[in-house]
Parts: sequence; C-alpha cells; structure tokens
Amino acid sequence: MTPDATPRSGMGSKVRQGLRVLRGAAIALVLGSLASAAGAAEPADPWPELARDIFNGRDLQDGASLIAIEMPSRAEDAAIVPVTLRTTLPAGDARTVKTITLVIDQNPAPVAATFQVGAGVTMISTRVRVDSYTNVHAVAELSDGRLYASAAFVKASGGCSAPAAKNAEEAKASLGQMRFRQFAKPGDGPVSGPREAQIMIRHPNNSGLQRDQVTLLYVPAFFVRELRVWQGDELVLAMDGGISISEDPNIRFTYLPNGATHFRAEAIDTDGHVFKGEWPVAAAF
Repeated sequence: MTPDATPRSGMGSKVRQGLRVLRGAAIALVLGSLASAAGAAEPADPWPELARDIFNGRDLQDGASLIAIEMPSRAEDAAIVPVTLRTTLPAGDARTVKTITLVIDQNPAPVAATFQVGAGVTMISTRVRVDSYTNVHAVAELSDGRLYASAAFVKASGGCSAPAAKNAEEAKASLGQMRFRQFAKPGDGPVSGPREAQIMIRHPNNSGLQRDQVTLLYVPAFFVRELRVWQGDELVLAMDGGISISEDPNIRFTYLPNGATHFRAEAIDTDGHVFKGEWPVAAAF
C-alpha cells in the first residue's frame, strides 16, 4: 500500500458522501419547488366565504340552466375582458329576474357590479378587469327571493393594475360624456319585441391599484359607482359598480319597448360628479 492510499480512500468516501448529500438536497429542493408550484397553482377557493359575505349567508342554488356567463377562457387584455350575462327562465315560469350580481372571485374587490333589471332585460354585456386566474360567478335573484349562481373560469392577470389607456388630461377633458345606441331596425320584428341598446360613458374608472407613469404613485380610486337608465319613466337598468368595471364603462342590454319617446340616463361617480343624458327613441321603434 502506498503512503497516501488511505487518505485518498478517506477523501473518496467523503466526496461520495458529500455527493449523496448534495443529491439528496437537490431532490428535496426540486420536490419542494414542485410542491410550492402546486400550491401556487391551486390557491384556496375564496367563493364559499365570498358567497356568505355578499349574500348574507342566503342559500345559493345551481343556476347553470338559468343564468349563463360568456367570457373568453384566456383574455387577450386583462384590463378589458368582455363578459355577457344571459338569463333564461323555463317556459311558463311566472317569476322574473330582479338583480344580477357579477363577482370576480380573485379580484381585490370581488363584486364587479350588481345590476337591477327591468322588463325584457335578459342580456347584459360589459367589460371588466381581471387581476389573476379566477372563477367568475353570476348570481341572479328572482322575484320569489331565491338566488341562483353559475360560474366560468378565466385566465388573465394584472388587469386591475394595468395603466390607463388615456392620460389624465385627456380623461379629464372628456369626463362624463355619454353615448347611447339603439340597435333595432325596421325589419327586426314587432314593435313590442325585444330590442338592444348600449350606453357608453367616458370615465377613467381608476381602480386605485394603478400607478402614475411619471410619479410612480398610486392613482386614487375614481369610478362610476351608479348608473341608471330609464325608458320614459320606467327604470330599464341600474348598475351599482366597483373598480372591476373597465375604463370607459360600456353596457349593452336587451329590453322591451314600452311606448316611451325618450331614453334618459344618469351616472354618479365616487367624487360625486353627476352625468346625465337624454335621447329620442329611434324611428324604427
């Protein structure tokens, strides 16, 4: 045996032991990373607690056949995600839909809006901010007081903190401007049949989570909190909104004509500004 044979053997044993320790540590690190990733991919479901808080513990029944949510499964722009809500009551059902609440579960302020609906409002379409991968719930309250919920899943992130499309001066100059569109044409059917209309409001609808691109300070929340639309003296649609409604709120809806000659709308934002508009009913009606 050479004089340095034993030391080399001892060193080799320590190296092999060290390698085993490193391999073990590496495996543990990988497993830990995988576990963390799995945990990040499956966060705790906030819906049960949200449902209790928003609806005061009332029972929510399966509403998949009564209220539908149409949204892209993967959003192109998380700051302006289109969403359409449609309600369908069974033939012969004498009940009516009173309100629809739209909840984006993982958003910082989950209740995007609550809509009070009038005669013939079976569809509401708007645009929302989505902050992270999330379930979206729509809950319809019927005239008998029962609640029905349905859900959809959306892949999007960063919508609530995305910078505004317009700068502050541009937004200020057009603040509160309203446009109203009616979509019926002479060949669309009887005058008493369903029609569609759309109201658009110029407003930054700041979420409070966006940063000024110059100062890097957070821009205070500033959004349309109430919107009411009347056909004559009859309320067609009302919205109590939150920070999840996108910049320049845009609401499209169905309704039943009631013979009125004018539509009018009123919106109120979080700073107390009141915006009003009035438009004649289109000649096709």
